[in-house]
Amino acid sequence: MNHYVKEFLHRGLIFSGLGPIVAGIVYVCLELSGTKLNLNGYEVFLAILTTYVIAFVQAGSSVFHTVEKWGKAKGALFQMIAIYVVYIGGYLANRWIPFEYIAILIFTGVFVLAYLGIWFSVYFITKKDTKELNEKLKIAQEGDLDKQVD
Repeated sequence: MNHYVKEFLHRGLIFSGLGPIVAGIVYVCLELSGTKLNLNGYEVFLAILTTYVIAFVQAGSSVFHTVEKWGKAKGALFQMIAIYVVYIGGYLANRWIPFEYIAILIFTGVFVLAYLGIWFSVYFITKKDTKELNEKLKIAQEGDLDKQVD
């Protein structure tokens, strides 16, 4: 089996159990806020299953950033598509958003903006931290060279 497929499955399995916990927390918060929930066993099972799959794919898709042949943009695009597909599928299956053109369009816009906002924030923070670390390493190396000359 391909190394990346194994890593996708490994990462997904490690974190996928968090999905149903998140679903439970959401339902508790809704209940505490006074929202009347009328869920049957099928709806609860579907919510647990879909949040498990969403968490599995979300965690597993981080492997796309480790594919050395791909650039950062290609890895991010593949991750965004994978996550979007499971989110939209899960949200529609659970009727968390209605199966209407405008609702799907709004969801897609919010999803893309949120994904890109998070991705660019992480990218620029990592880039800044890497630059600072490289400067510290350069200073440390220069100090080691000075000691060797003495």
